[in-house]
Amino acid sequence: MIYLRNQLSERGHKMAEDIVGTVSDFFAHPVVAGIELTGSLKIGDRIRIKGHTTDLELVVDSMQINNLNIEQAKAGDSVGIKVTDRARAGDTVYKITE
Repeated sequence: MIYLRNQLSERGHKMAEDIVGTVSDFFAHPVVAGIELTGSLKIGDRIRIKGHTTDLELVVDSMQINNLNIEQAKAGDSVGIKVTDRARAGDTVYKITE
């Protein structure tokens, strides 16, 4: 597990960020990032998208593969996730865990 920053949860536990993918595409309307997964991801997971000019943290509340809603995805899947701001191709996607 890689500790990228010493962030504490509400309960005082250290939070870790594990790489789970890379942004491959971005769509402005709706605001969606296309992500190539190298790890698993599911609805409700907290993620961080980090790049040269990007630093977003959000909870995954919508995820699709080929325009079909899904609850979870695995390494090798290409997914679309609603994001709160612009993400750029090449940005790294981390799953935040306690």
